[in-house]
Amino acid sequence: MVNAPCTTPLKVVSSMATRQLLADLVEAYRRETDEQVEVVSMGGVAAARRVLEGEPYDVVVLASDAIERLAAARRVDPHSRVDLVRSGIAVAVKAGAELPGIGNAAAVRRAVMNARAVGYSTGPSGTYLLKLFESWGIGADSSMPRVVQAPPGVPVGSLVASGEVDIGFQQLSELMHLDGIAVVGLLPPDIQSTTIFSAAICGTTQQQEKARALIVFLASPAAHDAKLGHGMEPA
Repeated sequence: MVNAPCTTPLKVVSSMATRQLLADLVEAYRRETDEQVEVVSMGGVAAARRVLEGEPYDVVVLASDAIERLAAARRVDPHSRVDLVRSGIAVAVKAGAELPGIGNAAAVRRAVMNARAVGYSTGPSGTYLLKLFESWGIGADSSMPRVVQAPPGVPVGSLVASGEVDIGFQQLSELMHLDGIAVVGLLPPDIQSTTIFSAAICGTTQQQEKARALIVFLASPAAHDAKLGHGMEPA
């Protein structure tokens, strides 16, 4: 049954990692239900802050640990949380550059040590990578590669494409559609870190049932192909 159209669009806030995926899925949802959905994407820290400060959104899509913090602060309904996708970290170099080996942790470390500068992002993947680099001694002194964090909402791939860094690490979904870079592949299993992105209903919503229906669609089998197409796995 097709729901009656809503005159007030549902408002979704998300991190950049799921921006393009959500754009595709809400368009599919509009075609199926005639419901209008607006998605605002930004750095995950900024998105969580907006929800925490009570900005009026209906649904939030963020890393699962951020959703848990928002639930603890009573800014989202903890019972509404649904895990949507699992997302891994990938490696990229500038288009045309020689592709480094990344088959295991030792190979990735060699690729990083051979770089002049290394890029990473904010958010959960960035936190993990910074600890990994520190464990390798990277960035400790001037003899080591320079470690550059992309500003919130700025793709690491843009730093790679511009030549500011020689190698970059970020969620595959944020690298795979950028021009000017070559995605080498996902980090090997021995150093991979997978982020789960989840959806939840915001406490500010005035359209709880419609928000719940959207989340059901985002987690449904109908969304699986889009998730795979954006470098993620259904959760």
